[in-house]
Amino acid sequence: MARKIGSLYQVAPDIAGLRTGISNVYFLGEPGAVNWVLVDAGLPGYARRIRHAAEERFGAGAKPAAIILTHGHFDHVGALRSLLEHWNVTVFAHRLEMPYLTGRSSYPPPDPSVGGGMLAWMASIYPKGPIVLGSHVQPLPVDGSVPGALGWRWIHTPGHSSGHISLFRESDRALIAGDALVTVRQESLLAVLRQEPEVHGPPAYFTSDWEAARESVEQLISLNPRMVATGHGIPLRGDEMIIELRELGTHFDALALPRQGRYVRHPAIADQTGVVSLPPQAEHPVQRALFLGASAFLIAWLGGTIIQSLRNRRSRFIE
Repeated sequence: MARKIGSLYQVAPDIAGLRTGISNVYFLGEPGAVNWVLVDAGLPGYARRIRHAAEERFGAGAKPAAIILTHGHFDHVGALRSLLEHWNVTVFAHRLEMPYLTGRSSYPPPDPSVGGGMLAWMASIYPKGPIVLGSHVQPLPVDGSVPGALGWRWIHTPGHSSGHISLFRESDRALIAGDALVTVRQESLLAVLRQEPEVHGPPAYFTSDWEAARESVEQLISLNPRMVATGHGIPLRGDEMIIELRELGTHFDALALPRQGRYVRHPAIADQTGVVSLPPQAEHPVQRALFLGASAFLIAWLGGTIIQSLRNRRSRFIE
């Protein structure tokens, strides 16, 4: 498991991670390096923290040579536009992700009917619309190289999204898997809060092609990685991690495939223009009721937090 260093956690001598709420970003480069790469951009509101972490690791005014996106879901690009206001750098993604990064298409709707916990039940409210990066974003090189990151190669690992990629380095068998597989049960708010390590399939509520997701997991396992860093959860290494990866590959349907869901039997179809067709949305009254209850709870909790904050401010003012 990773070792905490300041606001970052060290995954390898030249790989550091930062948790942004429910998702991770990664910094590729030795401490103090001039040329380094940022992988993903986390949740909205974390741009300043990402910049501060970059300066903590690489020095004042640090700016990446490139930003690499494993995919463009909202929890992986949330801080991107704010970062680009400070860093004039190129963003690279798979060509099949380009419609969602250039305003051409929204992603397939997330699917709360997969169940598994509050984060899944609330999926209907998650953003699925595209962002517009304009000339800042370019397709990844077709030769598999990763701009700015010598020794790394990108691998197309679709399923969670049509243009999802993972990054692999042969020299030490380091794998940055994005959301092709994760190390926490991301559907469950309790599991996310606890961050207990567990090799798991991709977050079910946003996975739109389960057959492709299974093939991507098998492809990554065939690389025989010695370290796995994912978009959600804690980076893992060692024999136990290898055993869990093999179990996931062997028993994918039992361990990762939801019992029900919009995309379980029929995938969303997408191409270079974006979403082409969607399977019909099934009605699940129980999941809908749970979603409404979870949403009401969240709204009440946020409202209570805001009211308490205002009371605290008023109290300080009176004093």
